[in-house]
Amino acid sequence: MIIALASPRIATSIDEGLEKIKRLLSESSARGAEIVCFPEAYLPGLRGVDFEVLPFGQTEQERVLQTVGQWARMFAVATIFGTERLTDAGRLNVAVVFDAQGQIQGYQTKNQVAPSEDPFYVPGNTRRLFEINGVKFGVAICHEGWRYPETVRWAAARGAKIVFHPHHTGSDREGIRLTQWGAASAPYYEKAMMCRGLENTIYFASVNYALRFQESATCIIGPSGECQAYLPYGQEGILVQAIKVEDATGFLASRYAPERYQEFTRE
Repeated sequence: MIIALASPRIATSIDEGLEKIKRLLSESSARGAEIVCFPEAYLPGLRGVDFEVLPFGQTEQERVLQTVGQWARMFAVATIFGTERLTDAGRLNVAVVFDAQGQIQGYQTKNQVAPSEDPFYVPGNTRRLFEINGVKFGVAICHEGWRYPETVRWAAARGAKIVFHPHHTGSDREGIRLTQWGAASAPYYEKAMMCRGLENTIYFASVNYALRFQESATCIIGPSGECQAYLPYGQEGILVQAIKVEDATGFLASRYAPERYQEFTRE
């Protein structure tokens, strides 16, 4: 299977963001990608960090979903798109999965919301698998994939060959510029990516915004924990890679035995 990770710069308007999405979908399709994943909450932008989020109500939500679906169909590429979903309970941070015909397969909500995001989002409460061209996959959004590895294990234990990880780490304003992937002195995020692949024997595909001061790269981790490929820090573009689905055995995830975690009680 050929997958793509799309890493755009922060959008300054809905129109600009949609144009970036169209261009990156077109490039992904031209390079043979069967599925492409965008960063967390790309439109209107992730709340609670250091950039201005675009106005996003019901009208904008419907327009964005309709447009992305049209382009998924136009370029015949399945698409995982980070956005918001407005509900009576509040805003959900979601990944919407479109198939290559532009139809919505479903939503994965962010269920483990970061403390800094509590004022802006309500958590979801369900997890699900998706399937494109016979390959099962899951989605874990940002904070979930870093600090709640059971979100990845959940999908792997149910047959996912790959877990996509749309996220945001870093800043466009200030910070350090990373130069070496997985450096010991760098933030822990890339080490965590390696663990998610290795501890489940699956692929882990993590996609960040193209930020001036990224704290983790857009990259693909193989089932043995190695970094197969990554985009240069701060570079807007797409990472397109072929993955060997047969290598994603899920062996370690399949050995998970929750019945062995019963709490000891004294008689």
